[in-house]
Amino acid sequence: MTGLTHDCGGMPRRDFLQLGLGGLLGLGFTDVLRMRAEAATAAGAAPLAAKAGAKPANCILIWLDGGPSHYETFDPKPDAPSEIRGDFKTIGTSVPGIRFSEAVPELAKAADKFTVIRSICHKDPNHGGGNHYMMTGAPTPVPVACGAFVTFHPSFGSVVSWQRGQHEGLPPYVSMPSVTRSGGPNFLGGKHAPFVIDGGPNSAGFKVRDVVLPGEISEGRAATRRGLRTALDGMRRYADKLADDPAVTFDEYLQQGVQLVMSPKAQAAFDLAREDEKVRDSYGRNDFGQRLLMARRLVEVGVSWVTVNHGGWDHHTKLFEAYKGDHVKNMDRGVAALIQDLDQRGLLDSTLVVLLGEFGRTPKVNKDAGRDHWPHAMSVLMAGAGCPRGAVVGATDAKGYAAAENVYRPEDFAASLYTKMGIDPAQTLHTNTGRPVQLVNNGRRIKELFT
Repeated sequence: MTGLTHDCGGMPRRDFLQLGLGGLLGLGFTDVLRMRAEAATAAGAAPLAAKAGAKPANCILIWLDGGPSHYETFDPKPDAPSEIRGDFKTIGTSVPGIRFSEAVPELAKAADKFTVIRSICHKDPNHGGGNHYMMTGAPTPVPVACGAFVTFHPSFGSVVSWQRGQHEGLPPYVSMPSVTRSGGPNFLGGKHAPFVIDGGPNSAGFKVRDVVLPGEISEGRAATRRGLRTALDGMRRYADKLADDPAVTFDEYLQQGVQLVMSPKAQAAFDLAREDEKVRDSYGRNDFGQRLLMARRLVEVGVSWVTVNHGGWDHHTKLFEAYKGDHVKNMDRGVAALIQDLDQRGLLDSTLVVLLGEFGRTPKVNKDAGRDHWPHAMSVLMAGAGCPRGAVVGATDAKGYAAAENVYRPEDFAASLYTKMGIDPAQTLHTNTGRPVQLVNNGRRIKELFT
């Protein structure tokens, strides 16, 4: 199950990249810097300051692409008929009265550190539309097929990039190991696409592309080359006074790229070999666990938004077999370790951790021992940045068919997330053609997250 990169829509990530569309959504850091330098600010607004006295949080969003089952994670229904409750029993958590599925024992132990929202729902049963809705806070204006990769509205990470900007040469928006299908910037422009860290960070000798010098160039040699370039740049250019001089804009992104490559702080953040071996073990020695550890290291040095894209959750068949396997065990262990680690380091108050997919799964187990798409009920985990510890928000009905108490929409989720990030969700953006677009349309904060 760990190798899955596609869902029932039938478009794996590799095919998407081969179509030549990936460059619009996930770029190398130097590409992002170049586009930042070349493009004017599409939305025409300056970053907003956080509310007085409140430091805006950084965010780690863990995207379970395909749609995880709420029954087999955070909203089991032990009293429902067998064709609904499924094969798993429930277990107690570290919070009296709250029970999870036995498939997530490590998160059950850490339940006193996060909130589970059981009552977010929408009406789009397609992967493309559901992904867009939950990754942007805006429904798609037209029906979107399961396999579609679209961003009609800027993604959360791209908006944070636009509002926050760079911090000490580090990219503000990172996605691992790929960009989600609706994780792009849309009209904010390619400069706010994520910096994608691909590859397997659990492998020996793992390196982040675009962040290391070529093997044949030493740091001293690189510094000499930069000195030569500086001397040449001292010669007056005829076009220096022109705002659109391509050499001037090239200088801007080149200098920032050099800053990233030569910065000890940046190198340390990307180098998992510098992490304590016991900490690495606690996350799990697998690519997903080590991506979560890298996400922690990145927010620790000031990266504003990190998405960890973890696919393989579209279980139309053999769901119970899958949930007994390593794919779910790695998720359970890794996310619990991330939350515990952030808390022990005093970072949980300033870091928002979100775990979700595009929807939940059908109440009735199908003939293939799986569950199908179900947007009417889902569970979302939120930890840190002032979210209550050991809490459950809302509820589904007795059989898990629909959100029934304190029902919230994706717009409400988006408004809450942006508020935690110090961004005004009610502001109006403008496309590159000047058309006004509401960042979040009539979203209300999920009040239980702000007590």
